[in-house]
Amino acid sequence: MSRSPLSYHISVPGQLTAMTNIKPGESVEWPSGRTGWYVTLLLTFAYTFSFVDRQVLNLLVDPIQSDLGISDTQISFLQGSAFVGAYVLMSIPLGRIVDRFNRVLVLIGGVLAWSISTVGCGLSGTYFQLMIARVGVGTGEASVTPASWSLLADYFPADRLARPMSVFLMGPYLGAGLALILGAEVIDWTRDVDELSLPFIGALTAWQFTFIAVGLPGFVLAAILATIKEPERIQESTGVSASHATWPEVLLQLQDNRRVYAALLLGAPFIVVILYGLQAWIPTYLVRVFEWDLAHAGRVYGVIALLAGSSGVLSGPVLGNWLKGRGYADYPLRIGTIGATSAMIGMLCIPWMQQAEFALCFIALASFSVTLPMALFSFALQTVTPGNMRGLIAGLYVVTVNVLGLALGPTLVALSTDYIFGDPRAVGYSLALVSGLMAPLAILLIYSGMKPYAEMYAQLDNAEN
Repeated sequence: MSRSPLSYHISVPGQLTAMTNIKPGESVEWPSGRTGWYVTLLLTFAYTFSFVDRQVLNLLVDPIQSDLGISDTQISFLQGSAFVGAYVLMSIPLGRIVDRFNRVLVLIGGVLAWSISTVGCGLSGTYFQLMIARVGVGTGEASVTPASWSLLADYFPADRLARPMSVFLMGPYLGAGLALILGAEVIDWTRDVDELSLPFIGALTAWQFTFIAVGLPGFVLAAILATIKEPERIQESTGVSASHATWPEVLLQLQDNRRVYAALLLGAPFIVVILYGLQAWIPTYLVRVFEWDLAHAGRVYGVIALLAGSSGVLSGPVLGNWLKGRGYADYPLRIGTIGATSAMIGMLCIPWMQQAEFALCFIALASFSVTLPMALFSFALQTVTPGNMRGLIAGLYVVTVNVLGLALGPTLVALSTDYIFGDPRAVGYSLALVSGLMAPLAILLIYSGMKPYAEMYAQLDNAEN
C-alpha cells in the first residue's frame, strides 16, 4: 500500500496520535522528481567525499606508524576515537541547528570544515597534530547525516523516500572504496617522484601528500552544493504547527517506542562495529598476513568495498519490497537480523583461509551483508519519527552509530591484536573475535523490536484508511 507523508506519535501500544502533514482537502506540492534526484545525487557526492576523507587513513596505517613510531592502538585512536569524539559532540547540536536553520548552509559549512582539516592531516608532522586535524574532520562531517536526511524528507514524499535514501546511503561504501583506490594510486605515483614538495610548505612524505590530495576537492564540492535550493519544511507549508520539538517531547517519543528505537539506535550500531572494524583493518590484514604490497591491497579491497558495499545497500530495499509483499511488516528489522548473521559467518571464516583469494570471498560476503539493512534502518527511523524532530533523532543515530561503531570497531580489533593475541599478524583473528561478539548483540536488540515495529506499521496503514 502506498504511504502518505504522515508524521505521528505512538503514545501507548494500540493508540495512535497523528500529526498529518496534509490538511483536509489539501495536498502537498512536492518539488519535482528531477529536482529531488539532482539534490539526491549532490548529497550522495557529499556523503561519498566525507568517507573518502575519513577512511583514507586506513590505507596509510603502516607508513604513518613507521614515520611517527606509534602502535596499533594509537593508530586506532586516530581512526576512531579522535574522529568520533568531535563527531559525536557536534552531531546533536548540529541536528538541532538543522531543525531550525538553513540546512544547505549548514552542510556547506561542514564540507569546508572537514576539507580544511583533511589538508591539515597532510600538514601534520607529529601524532598530536594529526590527532587535532582528525578532530576537525569529525567536526565537519557531523553535519552531513542530519542535514541530508532532513533535506531528502522534504524533497520526497514517504512513499518515494526509500529509493533516494538507499542511493544516498551508498555514499559511505563508495567513499570507503574510492579512498582506498585513489589512495593506492597516489602512493604508486609518489614512488616515481624523486621529491614531494609544495610551494610554501616544503617537503612531504607520501602519506602527507595523500591527505592533501584527497582534501582539496572538497572546496569544489562546497561550491557545487550552493546550487541546492533550501526547500520548505513540509510541516510548515501545510499549516501544521512548526514548533520545534522540545527535549521532553523527544524523550517521550523514544520512551513510548523504546523497543523500536533500541533496535534502530543500538542494534544497528552493533552491526556498524563490524563494518568499521572491517574497513579499518582489512588492508593491513592483507599486507601483514599475505605480504601484499600496500597499493595492491588498497586497490583490491577498495574494489570489494565499493562494489559489495554499494550492492548491499541497494539490495536491501529490493529484498524489503519482496518481504513486504509477502506480509512481513517488520521487513526493515528482519533484514537487519539476516545481515548481521551473514556478516558474522563471513568474518568468522576469514582468519582460517590460507589463500588470499578465499579470504577475499569471505571479505566480500561480510562487506555485502553489513550494508544490506542500512538503507532500511534509515528509512524506518525517518518514518517512525515526527517531522519536527527528525534532525535531532538523526543526530542521535549519528551519535550511537559512531560511539559504538567507529569508536569501538577499529579500537576493539587493535586492542585484541595488541593485548589478547600479541601478534600483529593475528589481526584476522581479532576481526573474527570482535564480530563474533557484536553480531549476537545486534541480532538480539533488532529481534526485540520487530513485533512493535510491525504494530506501528499496521496502525499507520489503518490511519491512512
